[in-house]
Amino acid sequence: MALLAALFFFLLLPGFSQTNKRVQGTLNDSQGQAIVGASIKLVSDRDSVQTSSSQGGLFSFNNIKGVGFLLTVTSLGYDTLQQRYTFEPGKNELTLPVRLIESSRMLAEVSVTGAAPITVKEDTLEYSTKDLRLREGALVSDALKKLDGVEVDKDGNVTAQGETVTRARINGKDFFGGDIKAAIQNLPAEIVERIQIVDDYGDMANVTGNRSGDPERVLNLEIAPDKNNGDFGNFRVGGGTDERYQVTGSYGKFKEGMQLSVLGNLNNVNANLFDFNIRSGGARRGSRGGSFGRGFGGGAGAGFGGWSGANNGLTNTQSIGINYRQDFSSKLTMYGEYSFGHTDNTTLSDEFREAPLPEGTTYTTSNMDNGSIGNDHRFSWNVEYKPDDKNYIKFSPNVAFRQSRSNNLSLSTNLQDEQLINDLTNRQLSNSYAPNYGASGLYNRRLSDKGRNIFVNFSLNTASTEQDQERILNTLVYETAIEDLDSVYQQHLIDLENKSLNGGATLSYIEPIGQYSTLELNYDFNFASYDNYRNANAYDSDGVIINNPEYNNNRTYDYTFYTHRGTLSYRYRKDKWNYSVGVAAQPNLLQGGGNIDGNAIQIHRTGFNWMPVARVEYEASRTKRFNINYSGRASEPNFTQLQPFTDYSNANAPVTGNPDLSAEFTHELRMFYRNFNISGGNSFFAGITGSLSEDKIVTNRTTFIDDSIGVVQATEYLNTNGFYNTRGFYNFSKPFANRTYTLSFGGMVMYNNNVSYVSSEMANQDGPLGQTLRNIARNWIFSQNVNFRYNPKETLEITPGVRYTYNTTANTVTSRNNANSNVSTWALTLNGTVNITPTWIFSADLAKTSNNGYTSSVGANPMIIDAYIEKQFFKGKNGAIRFQAFDLLNEQTNVSRSVIENTIIDSRTNRLARYFMLTLSYRFSNFAGGSMGFDGPGGPGGHGGSGGYRREGGRF
Repeated sequence: MALLAALFFFLLLPGFSQTNKRVQGTLNDSQGQAIVGASIKLVSDRDSVQTSSSQGGLFSFNNIKGVGFLLTVTSLGYDTLQQRYTFEPGKNELTLPVRLIESSRMLAEVSVTGAAPITVKEDTLEYSTKDLRLREGALVSDALKKLDGVEVDKDGNVTAQGETVTRARINGKDFFGGDIKAAIQNLPAEIVERIQIVDDYGDMANVTGNRSGDPERVLNLEIAPDKNNGDFGNFRVGGGTDERYQVTGSYGKFKEGMQLSVLGNLNNVNANLFDFNIRSGGARRGSRGGSFGRGFGGGAGAGFGGWSGANNGLTNTQSIGINYRQDFSSKLTMYGEYSFGHTDNTTLSDEFREAPLPEGTTYTTSNMDNGSIGNDHRFSWNVEYKPDDKNYIKFSPNVAFRQSRSNNLSLSTNLQDEQLINDLTNRQLSNSYAPNYGASGLYNRRLSDKGRNIFVNFSLNTASTEQDQERILNTLVYETAIEDLDSVYQQHLIDLENKSLNGGATLSYIEPIGQYSTLELNYDFNFASYDNYRNANAYDSDGVIINNPEYNNNRTYDYTFYTHRGTLSYRYRKDKWNYSVGVAAQPNLLQGGGNIDGNAIQIHRTGFNWMPVARVEYEASRTKRFNINYSGRASEPNFTQLQPFTDYSNANAPVTGNPDLSAEFTHELRMFYRNFNISGGNSFFAGITGSLSEDKIVTNRTTFIDDSIGVVQATEYLNTNGFYNTRGFYNFSKPFANRTYTLSFGGMVMYNNNVSYVSSEMANQDGPLGQTLRNIARNWIFSQNVNFRYNPKETLEITPGVRYTYNTTANTVTSRNNANSNVSTWALTLNGTVNITPTWIFSADLAKTSNNGYTSSVGANPMIIDAYIEKQFFKGKNGAIRFQAFDLLNEQTNVSRSVIENTIIDSRTNRLARYFMLTLSYRFSNFAGGSMGFDGPGGPGGHGGSGGYRREGGRF
């Protein structure tokens, strides 16, 4: 802690930030039209920086140290410009009007005038926020909802072009470790100039430009230059019926080279501030992430996340966090965050499970009451050092700590077809303690200006979980008549200790072999090592230990999974084409051993995979782009799947591992098309993804009746092939009358070919007892939505919408009563906000859901109505008093269906229901040049500047 305190003290020392020279300018074509998205590079004897032109063709560079410099400007459809400039003696600012000449090879689409609100750049989709009609006090989440192809649901999850956005950044740097919800729910939209949706392939791709593996979809917010010097804040306090309360505060201070954000939250209205399940930032090593706590079962606590009233159950939350960034010079940057969260959650659920068997169908109806209390700490830090234009170093330590307690109660009934078998009461108490420490780093060396490059990185993470479990099982068995009941009581006490160490390293060498071509040789090594200890004892209702060695045991088991991957790839990049082709070889090794009830167990499995390397990007124009990408990866089995014994801690659901399992290997293919029409403002996005697994680890479930405890579903694991899925989606948006009206269509179709094995020893119908059958659950999901937005000005917005979803599953192993199962949902929404007067605002949010096909015990058709009326006061409308009504009809609930292998699961979960609240809020913003205006997020005349994802040959 002393070291940590010293580090923060060092960061806050004044005088490190330097104010040097500034270059700014405008970029136009020969007709005087602004050029958007051009690449602009400034090189001097002391500088090498990169940016791109914003809406209006504006650009700027700050902290320039050299006196003279070379400016290079490139843009598709224009001749490259190179021009030298020199600062006048005694002056530190230089304003440049720059004009590009149209190339004789200019594409037809480029000749259309006007700045596009959407710009397509390789793996980045950029939205300008200048013309969005946002009301005063709007947050980033409000801006995201107005972007074509982007959706924000009530749980705070962001989806862009059909894929989930998993990380948030400001000017290219992680914000609160990449926490999406912390960013979009707290940052004011008015400070953001551009919003980027980026397919991020990791730091190696960002630095070298060569991409491989699976990308992570990232939200990057670029701050307007005139909002980089000032501070802002937003504070709210409220109280309501049913003892509801909320206290929320956020403060941000930005100045040249420094960013500080502080967030705090105290409430019992399900408004979680941070998502502690997100992986911390750092030097990301491609698509493979470290495993966490794989061992003798059990998690580390309840998850976090969600918006007010939207996440499941009832939650009390206390959270606080600080995010800090400091550019000490043009060479050294540090940034990171610390977050703390405390949650106390109670969730009530009804669940219905349906599993087909050769001789019949088993049905399980459950009522669950789950409670959890958790404390989370998260700290991450990043140091980036660039001593010159050839070397780049990044080092990122991180620490996470989770402590939780849970008390879960489940009351369930099992039937075979219509025959009642048994009732089961299952109470589980657990305490968990889980620290996690890690570090990652990278070094990149540019060996020549022609593209020769060497790159090396590493990561190392260690995690542990200590968990105490108490599970009480009380079973009522129905034998021949309802009056003939037998009760069985068991108490299981389990101590678990799981430790993991995982990491790896990558070495990449790039050699230019022509003006447009490079050859890359890459070696990647990864390992994941697990050390597991389990001690279990079982007792009857009299407190006497049960004489069963399977219930009482002391076991240790350790294993390590290694992968080596060598890749040789060729990359070609010129004009409209950018592609990579090659081949990769990946051997893997799974080895370990343990002591199981005094018996030594050994495991040794090897595997080898050849895979192609293929990535193609085709840029038809600035607004049309198509790309296709293939990737492959191996995944190790977890301990539950490997354990060479049977875990009887739940006697009605014993689990037996398989030490002979091989690692599974997954092939994934992704294809995307993006098109934006400048003249009409239309946008169209479409994509197809698919994956195929070799040696997929699946379950083999055997169902039988034990005379003493009723229905038993025993689980084993094995490898199989034939497991695959595919998904296609699209989104089309058409604006009218200068975006006063916007009509959007979106759709998705998904097919999952889930493979599993089932057998039954329940004598009921004609199937042979004990026969194991291969089951394929063919799951189709269709979804179509239509949305209309009427937004003539900032003070009026009405958005009706409708979504239809159809989910059907057919199993190849069926009984006479279960051939397939279909559910469908109609969701109608109507959102509206209007200024009744300049200072009085009314807003309402209506959502009607109609569910069809769900089990009667689960199905519900809620009508949710939220509304508020707000009075703003003070000269700048900085203060407000709001009366809110949540769930006026008191019908809030969550209904869902999931298909896990051959089992269909319908569930209904409680959510925060009707309450009323009165809140007082105050916000302020002070920036150089005046307070924030609301002619758009950037204020009047918002313009571009530095920051965000700026690449030079892939380098930020």
